[in-house]
Amino acid sequence: MKSLLSHLCPVVMALALLAGCGDDDDRRQAGSDTGRQPASNVNANDISREPALQRLEFPRVKGGTSRVVIHSLDDRFGINYSVEWDTGKRSQRWSCYQMYADNRKATTKRYYGDPQYPFDPQLSAGEYFSYDPYYGSGYDHGHICPSADRLYSADANKQTFYLTNMQPQRNNFNAGIWEKMEGQLRKWLTDKSPRTDTLYVCKGGTIDATTLVPSPLRETLGSGLPVPRYFFMALLMKNASGYKALGFWAEHLDTDHSADPLADYVVNISELQARTGIDFFCNLPDDVENHVENLPLEQVKTAWGLR
Repeated sequence: MKSLLSHLCPVVMALALLAGCGDDDDRRQAGSDTGRQPASNVNANDISREPALQRLEFPRVKGGTSRVVIHSLDDRFGINYSVEWDTGKRSQRWSCYQMYADNRKATTKRYYGDPQYPFDPQLSAGEYFSYDPYYGSGYDHGHICPSADRLYSADANKQTFYLTNMQPQRNNFNAGIWEKMEGQLRKWLTDKSPRTDTLYVCKGGTIDATTLVPSPLRETLGSGLPVPRYFFMALLMKNASGYKALGFWAEHLDTDHSADPLADYVVNISELQARTGIDFFCNLPDDVENHVENLPLEQVKTAWGLR
């Protein structure tokens, strides 16, 4: 999470919309899914215990009472998605994952099981509720990594239904502006996209207070489950032109705002970091990170075709 430096990436697209320097990229094959950390990256995650933390979709992990839960599959697709889970608050802070042509192919259907929302097998007793606190609360099980983004295998889709991948959302929000945002991501990255294009995604709801968001919760349920007041998406696109980044920020309202233009919800990554207290895309080379995170808002909207 750094301010804009005086020097920008030497290869910059027209209107300075895309940063095209550096060759860092994640490796999806053989289940490794890692990228190279350059020496100039001063805020990168510590990967001494978990190499996957250098993937570009990961923000800087918080530590403390939080732990990172990584859900993997096979050698072809590697990591499905990852979660930062706060064991003290018994809530997730974010889910992060990649979207690219191969894992955008739909080969299965939405999971329906018993239970519909399983406990995460990687959590230990006491790290989560002993029951599902969503039932009877008036809130949806709001997917953070969506089921519709993980239809390339039945196992991948089932994992998106783990309770660690949920946040409580009012249905008008979940099936409204949140669903519209998720649909836009799928328009930006389809199964017809070039194989080298990758969308790195980090999404969640506010559970931590910051200077700009002193009251991050809508409420706390009787069970103790925190209900975020705001939800966010941090997006990084890598394609042949370079990198570009965008943030979505939406208040968790019990009214349908699906007719709103998505441009109304756009912030740049620097602003999103200030609101959430999360350092997104910390594994990018410093010059690229500084450029894409601090691009002026109107240029961000232009780069992503949202006006």
